[in-house]
Parts: sequence; C-alpha cells; structure tokens
Amino acid sequence: MTPGDTTPEAPGAVGADQALDGKDAPRKPRRFLRVVLALLISLVLGAALAVGVAFFYGKYLFETSGPHDEAAIIMLEPGMGVRAIADRLEREGVISDANVFLAGVRLSRAERQLKAGEYEIPAGASMAAIMGILREGRSILHRLTIAEGLTSEQAMLLVEAHPALQGDMPPTPAEGALLPETYSFTRGTTREKIVADMVAAATRTMDELWDKRAPDLPFKTREEAIILASIVEKETGVASERPRVAAVFVNRLKASMRLQSDPTIIYGLVGGKGSLGRPIRRSELQRLTPYNTYLVDGLPPTPICNPGRASLEAVLNPPVTNEYYFVADGTGGHAFSRTLAEHQQRVREWRQIERERGLR
Repeated sequence: MTPGDTTPEAPGAVGADQALDGKDAPRKPRRFLRVVLALLISLVLGAALAVGVAFFYGKYLFETSGPHDEAAIIMLEPGMGVRAIADRLEREGVISDANVFLAGVRLSRAERQLKAGEYEIPAGASMAAIMGILREGRSILHRLTIAEGLTSEQAMLLVEAHPALQGDMPPTPAEGALLPETYSFTRGTTREKIVADMVAAATRTMDELWDKRAPDLPFKTREEAIILASIVEKETGVASERPRVAAVFVNRLKASMRLQSDPTIIYGLVGGKGSLGRPIRRSELQRLTPYNTYLVDGLPPTPICNPGRASLEAVLNPPVTNEYYFVADGTGGHAFSRTLAEHQQRVREWRQIERERGLR
C-alpha cells in the first residue's frame, strides 16, 4: 500500500462512529433510566419513611400525657369548629400542639362529635383522653339547692344569684308551685329553664302522690293538699315529726277546729319575704288577715311556702292519731297532746323555758 492509500476495510466491519450510533447506542438511555428509577425509589422510600416517622411521632404526642400539671376548666362555646377548639385547648395549655390534636380528631372521624360545654380537664390528660371527654360531652354539672320551706320569692332570689345560669328571670311562680330539691345543670342553662324544671318536678311529684292518698281526707283538691303541706313544712324542722304534725292538722280540720298555726300569721304579715325576724306580737295574733288561722276557719287561701316531698306525703297519708295540739318543747321539736288540758300544761312548761332563756 502506498502512502495516501487507505487500508481496505474487512468485509462487514463497522467504523467507530457507526459503533457509537448503532449497536451500543441503547445502552446509555437504559443506564440513565436505571439511575432515575433508583432515585425515584429512594425518594418514595424516604417519603414513606418520613410519613411513617411523622405518623408514629404524632400518635405518640396524641396519646402521651399532656403538659398541664393541674386540672383545668375549659369552656367551649356552641358553634366552635374543631380548629377553634384545638386552638383554644393549646392556648389554655392543656395540649402541646393544636395541629396534632386536629389531625388526631380527623383521623378518628370525630370532627362533628365534639360537644360544646364547660369541661374539667384532668391534670396530665392526653390529647386522646381530652378528645374522649369532648366526644362524650362530660360537662361540669353545677347545682342549685332549693330548701324545703322557702317561698317562691326566696327561691327566685337564689336562681337570680347563681353565676352559672344565664338569661333573664322569668315571672315568679305561684306559691307552692316549685319542688324543693337540688337541681343539676350545665353552665349556660337559662334561668327560665331551671325554673320550668322546678315547676315540672312539683307537678310530677304531686301527680305521683295524689293517686296514692288516703281516703276521707278533709280536703278535696291538690291545691288544698299543697296548702296544708306548706303549713306542716313551716311548723317543724324535725323531719321525723312531719307525719305527726300533719295528723294533728288533719284531725283539727275533721273536727272543724281552727288550725291556729303561727307560720300562717307570719305569711299574712310578710308574704313571700318568708321571715318576720322577730316573735309575733299579741296585736298581730288578733289582726284579721286571710292567713290568720287563729281567726279564720279552715285553710288559708294559698300555700305559705314550697313544701317538700316528705310534707306532701305526710298530709296525703297521715298516721291515725288522737292528737289535736302541739307546742315547742325547747329541744327543737314539739310536745303533742290529745286534750286541751294537756296542751295548756305543755304551753306553761314552754313559757317557763322561754323566761329562763330570756326570750320573754
């Protein structure tokens, strides 16, 4: 071969440029795809790992003890959404992270189950426990006690003064229309509702007891039974005496004797105020009012207080006795007598006790 000549190529041989563009060309994209695929798998695995770590860490935070060392009172108003509730709980310091609480509630599908109310969150309660409290609606219960023997006016003063009740005062119910009892309610209950509950409780109680009343009682209506029960309620503070006092008044009514009850005189003087604050004067014993049962036959026109269940039971099913009188015995109770002579002796004994104590 002379200079300048080219070496003949072997049959079927391929040039260098042809090798790159021909048979070996697909290897480069396949290598690139494997790298991309490996990167994608790594990213997916990394993301899955991150999600898993985040989930289990969030679950740990949701179920671990809360940050508060003492029980806390939390108020959740009606209409608050789950985000607002989470923010309130975090702001009050009973959860560490509103977003974790929010996620836990949503994963539990409890968004629409959290109830408004006033809650006591126990010290160290977890977010999961708090969610459970709110789902169950275990609101704090407040109480209002209406004692036996209070007038309706006195009871309404207690309703008006209770700080957990809200709303305007309803009209004062009729005397004897309320049932003395302890009533439980959640903060925000209206005064109108609690009074309605007291009236309804009195009606239910009377409905129950009226059908079980003894025969041949000296009164015909429920209202008359409540009037007599109110007098029994005011005559004694000793629970065990109520049936015996009721029997005395029932016996006197059957015998057409006047009741001669001091509490009725007091009610005629002060009305719903309830208390005279001093002994009855002789002139007041002689003052004619519809409530002076020393001068007026039978029952007074209305109850003189709100009687409790025990007094209602006593007048509707009084024991059978032959006693017609009673007077204070100086111990907080009463001495009972069958005859006027016995009674007058008991009265003299009581007057002597009063003189010794400087009451007269």
